[in-house]
Amino acid sequence: MGTIVTTNPATEETLNRYTMLTDFEVAKAVEDCHTAFQKWKLETPAARAKIIGQIGEELVKNKSKLAKLMTQEMGKLLSQSEDEVELCAAICQWTAENAPSELENEESDIDEETRGIINYSPIGVIYGIQPWNYPSYQVARYSIANLMAGNGVLLKHAEIVTGTGKLLEEIYLAAGLPKGLFQSIVISHDQSEAVINNDRVRGVTLTGSSGAGRIVAQQSAKALKKTVLELGSNDAFIVLEDADIDQAVEVCVLGRTYNNGETCIAAKRFVVVDAIYDTFRDKFVEAMAALKTGDPMSDSADMGPMARKDLRDDLHAQVQQSIAKGATCLTGGEIPEGTGCFYPATVLENVLPGQAAYDDELFGPVAALIRAEDADDAMRIANDSRFGLGGGILTTDTDKAIELASQHFDTGMVFINRFGLAVPNMPFGGVKDSGYGREHGGFGLKEFVNTKSIVIQK
Repeated sequence: MGTIVTTNPATEETLNRYTMLTDFEVAKAVEDCHTAFQKWKLETPAARAKIIGQIGEELVKNKSKLAKLMTQEMGKLLSQSEDEVELCAAICQWTAENAPSELENEESDIDEETRGIINYSPIGVIYGIQPWNYPSYQVARYSIANLMAGNGVLLKHAEIVTGTGKLLEEIYLAAGLPKGLFQSIVISHDQSEAVINNDRVRGVTLTGSSGAGRIVAQQSAKALKKTVLELGSNDAFIVLEDADIDQAVEVCVLGRTYNNGETCIAAKRFVVVDAIYDTFRDKFVEAMAALKTGDPMSDSADMGPMARKDLRDDLHAQVQQSIAKGATCLTGGEIPEGTGCFYPATVLENVLPGQAAYDDELFGPVAALIRAEDADDAMRIANDSRFGLGGGILTTDTDKAIELASQHFDTGMVFINRFGLAVPNMPFGGVKDSGYGREHGGFGLKEFVNTKSIVIQK
């Protein structure tokens, strides 16, 4: 049996050790989840909603403990970990209050002699493979919707946040969820494929890189399992000529550095029209250069460490590659000495196609500044990406921004005069290499249900 060791990225000290399940234990976990599902699916939506609401209450009750563990395991600021727990509780509250009506049968007359019922039935065990950057939110996002729909849920969490996954399982159980219905299983990649192939598993959802998405999609397709994939991105935030520059700088700095810059839907490319480019650049660089990295448990740090050293090294290599191909570093761009996986807020200018900062996802606090001729050119650059998760528009003309977002932005989400954060009742997901399917709201509730047609002769 293998062992997973978790480490504090700020101090590089070992946190805990976890033993991986044996193949027999993995198979038993799937079977136990299926057995629990067989009873859970017969509960009314109202009964399920009551327990979902209690999970939210239990999350709040354990906020300090859970937030501290997340910060220790992956390095986000403690205040942001606390915000994350509150978001998870809000997801539970929205689901408990709204999901029963979303899952109600829909009835209509087909013709004078026939009536129809559309029924939303749970399908079974849903397997989620989740990343480390939002250790609780990523889990709540898919698990709460699927539990509410009547399914069972298995979680394979990222190794570095194994403790958070196990604590969430304890919290769900303490809230009254039946034993076995939600399990955080500590397994290898080979065992993960075996879970996908298990006949008891009916759906697979992954949040991760595009490369991981391709692997899981292929494995799932071979087993004829439906998937929902929320993958990486290189989101563009467009700054238009009429933007409030100070507000735009504030939004863009926060959008690039929140969660230590390790967010799939973070602002990453900043496409600024020529008329205000120089003014925006100077203020943006000044604000980024002023940010301080430090102990994420303290109130004095603006950013904590990156989650792992190899991730920091990969990010730095992308910065160096971009510079070698013509980009200019205006601030940051150097690995600091000392303990911890820290990386400074960094701004690159003269970013062009062929550079990692233009073409790829930089999963850390590195901003790519791109000059556009005008609004049309900015929109062209924003869409010049294989990714399509989110994007942003900074402008005082909200109507124009809505038109651009609706008709031209080729992404699943667009944020106007704010940076991207999840909202429990709004669909979350992308297009192109950023994946497919939607989470949150009624959309997420119905991704893994059997939309069943029942036709009755009157």
